[in-house]
Order: sequence, then C-alpha cells, then structure tokens
Amino acid sequence: MLRYSADIRTLVYMAVTTAVFVLQWTVVGFSWPLYVFYLFLSIAVTVIAHNHNHLPIWRNKTLNTLTDYWLTVFYGFPAFAWIPTHNMNHHALNNREGDYTITYRLTEHNHLLMLLFYPTMSSYYQQKPIRDYLKNLWATDRRKFWLSAMQYVALAVWIVGFAIIDWQKCLLYVVIPQQIGLFAVLVFNYVQHVHADEESKYDHSRNFTGWLNLLLFNNGYHTVHHDKAGTHWSKTPELHAKIADKIDPSLNEKSFWWYIFRVYFLAPFAPSLKTRSKRLERLRTAQTLDTPRDLAA
Repeated sequence: MLRYSADIRTLVYMAVTTAVFVLQWTVVGFSWPLYVFYLFLSIAVTVIAHNHNHLPIWRNKTLNTLTDYWLTVFYGFPAFAWIPTHNMNHHALNNREGDYTITYRLTEHNHLLMLLFYPTMSSYYQQKPIRDYLKNLWATDRRKFWLSAMQYVALAVWIVGFAIIDWQKCLLYVVIPQQIGLFAVLVFNYVQHVHADEESKYDHSRNFTGWLNLLLFNNGYHTVHHDKAGTHWSKTPELHAKIADKIDPSLNEKSFWWYIFRVYFLAPFAPSLKTRSKRLERLRTAQTLDTPRDLAA
C-alpha cells in the first residue's frame, strides 16, 4: 500500500520515534545519548511531515489521514498547515514578495541573529494563511475542515494529557522535542533560500549534498524539490545531478554543519567567508541597466 518502497525507511523512523518516546516515558527514563537521538528523530519527523504533505506515503486515504494525526502529535503542529503555508504559498512564490516565509523581510543580511530569529518570525506570519485556509474549508468543504480542525484537538489532547500525567516528563519528552523540530525545519528553509536569487531558474535555492541526506530523506536537494515538488524524495539525488553544473557553485554546499559554522560563527571575524546575496546582485544589475534610461528621461 506504500506508493514507494523507499518509504519503508519512513515507517522505520516513525516506529523508532514512537518506541523511543514510550521507552523514555515508561522504562528507561532520561539518558543523554537516548535523548539526543530522540531530538534527532524529532527533527526527522518534520522532514517526514514535509515529504508526506507533498506526496502522501500511502495509496489508501484512511492510512494517510492516520499518518497525518501521528505526524501532528510528534511534529507539534497540525500536519494540514503545510498545505496553505508551504504548498499554496511558499512553493508558488519561492521566496518572492508575498511568500510568508521570505528570508529578507527584516534585512538582506545573513547572520546568526537572523538565523535564530527567523523561525519565530516565519511562524508568526504563517498563521494568516492557515486561518484563511480554514475559513475557506468551512465555507466549501466541511468534512475536510473537521479533519483539519481535529488535528488541533488531537495535539491539545496529546500535550495536555501527558502534562496531567507528569508535566515534567511532558516538557522533556513532548514539548521540547516538538519545538526543536519546528525550529529546525524553519532553519532549514532559511539557509536553503537566504542569499539565493528567487527569480533565477537554477539559483533560487541552496543545496546541501553531503551525508545528512542519508539521515534526512535527501532534504538537502532543494533546487530540484522546488522545480518538481511532487517528486518522491528518493528520486531527488539523480535529478540534482542532472542540473548541478547549472547551479552557481556557491549554492551547492557539501556540508550543512560546515556551512553553519563558517557563515554564522567564522564569517563575523573573516568577512571573506560571508555569503554573497545573489538576489541583491540581480537587483543592482537591474538598477544599473535602468539608470541610463532614467537619466535620459
């Protein structure tokens, strides 16, 4: 019933995530190695939520709906929210004006303070399209509205229920992992788009081609994902290989962690390590070309 056999890996991640949660809560208790592993799984859940949103795991609608609810409680936000914020908005505009997740809303600079603040800012602005989407569903498709709205209920019951049982465990094993996952997925969006050129055919996204793709379902191949959003995650490496030479080399990063360390921790002391904004370069070029005509007028 899986669309792609590669999603056996997805199911393994989901099963292990559930098992580790239960083990920590009931048997093992707190253990730093296990907890760090669980935080990694919480980040992986956000990638699974993203992938499932674009191309549902199952061929069966009921199984997809059940997966939505599983994702909701471990992801920490209703899974349906990807539709108005990501599919209908971000993929339609791809960091252009009007995209609620634009990276240059406050500044064109790419630095640590913006990296840390972006998830909060992006989350705030994404609430409007979610509200609008629910209002539209209420008016046009009540069944879909209730399926979506009940994800909020399921999430609330999950968090409040565990908080009543043991609020300290709830904070440690439910709330913190959810928040870290939500924070991480928005950081991914930021670094994949900041200082790229949203108007370019090939340079609209930054790619990370290293080993993290093995752990996070090829999430680093972002250019081809925007070009063909319905493509299954297992197919993106070969698609990226076909266009890699057309992408500006500065937007093809081998290591995610080296990029983070270099750009946000070393670059303040070594300016040559800063990223160059291809968006600003395009705007300056356009302004230069327009200047003679302006003067002539």
